[in-house]
Amino acid sequence: MSEETNIHCSFCGRSKTEAEMMIAGVDAHICDRCVEQAGGILHTELGEAPQSSPLDVAGKVEFDFTPVQIKAHLDEYIIGQEQAKRTMAVAVYNHYKRIGLVPLKDAPEVDKSNIVIVGNTGTGKTLMARTIAKLLNVPFTIVDATVLTEAGYVGEDVESILTRLLQAADYDLPKAQVGIVFIDEIDKIARKGDNPSITRDVSGEGVQQGLLKLLEGSKVNVPPKGGRKHPDQKYIEVDTTNILFVAGGAFVGIEKKIGSRLNSASLGYSKESRQHVEDDEVLSYITPSDLKSYGLIPELIGRMPIVTFMSPLDKKALRAILTLPKNALIKQYQHLFHMDEISLTFDEAVYDYIVEIALDYSLGARGLRSVCEAVLTDHMFDAPGLEAKEIHITLEYAKSQIERSSLRKAI
Repeated sequence: MSEETNIHCSFCGRSKTEAEMMIAGVDAHICDRCVEQAGGILHTELGEAPQSSPLDVAGKVEFDFTPVQIKAHLDEYIIGQEQAKRTMAVAVYNHYKRIGLVPLKDAPEVDKSNIVIVGNTGTGKTLMARTIAKLLNVPFTIVDATVLTEAGYVGEDVESILTRLLQAADYDLPKAQVGIVFIDEIDKIARKGDNPSITRDVSGEGVQQGLLKLLEGSKVNVPPKGGRKHPDQKYIEVDTTNILFVAGGAFVGIEKKIGSRLNSASLGYSKESRQHVEDDEVLSYITPSDLKSYGLIPELIGRMPIVTFMSPLDKKALRAILTLPKNALIKQYQHLFHMDEISLTFDEAVYDYIVEIALDYSLGARGLRSVCEAVLTDHMFDAPGLEAKEIHITLEYAKSQIERSSLRKAI
């Protein structure tokens, strides 16, 4: 007889192989179930409420944040995007309030509302979701939709999305089941053609169909280490009912579809009376029907009913992003130099110059970092052994660094 079958719980008699965990004492053992039951008895006898799980904390009726407070927190990190911040704040508030609803007789069941954010690269889609998750202190993960394929093909199963969330929650299942998942590049799994029978779309429509059960809310068997599922491995059952899914994508070219829809009624005399829509404002008219015409299947759009947009960043917004938020780029570089006990300062004109180059680069806020790196790389290389404790960046120096870099040649 093996050693494991010789060890039994001194309270219930279970063997070590029958219990998840066996705790050893001096001359006795106790299994995990008996520990849990004993804890409940102890709290009852002492008149104390048992410690709540992460699900109870996140799902209590008295939600800690109002939409106004959530938006105020977003304002500290994200410049502009007022409509998107208000939409996200309300959606997140309603979602976590819904988790804490006490079931009442004849009361309607509140459905989950997942979110789609449409916007160009570098406008802050990922930052928006990450900032909210940090405020709420819930597990958060970013997954790339482009690596997902249908079962049986090279790539990852859609269930691997939940593996990342479990890892972010340190495999604490109740905590993971109230987390937030940001699905990036959702536009890259759009249906390639109007006729699905022409070719096998294993990384497009097939993935969209695989996502349906996750988004709607169901119990899913998740491989603990991700990748492909196979029959011999153990699975973790995850309930996605209370997981908030936020999908983001650039949807390149969707402005043309929105524009054609807006102008579809511009026939005859009505054309003169229609209001002109600026190119930068086209995204504000986006509807679920535009996502359908882009290639997302109706079933997927129905499970992500909230559609919001991130406006393109103009010169004023980029200038503010550079210096104003809590995590402003200039503050990040100043902190890096401060760690080497060096004070970093800039001429005001340098900020405007960085913004101009970033606008030419057309990468949104991410373009700002590329320009800053080109300007500061030489100083960052010399900083650790530098005797001088102050570095001041002038406009002339910034221009000379950009002219020397490959960045100017790429524009």
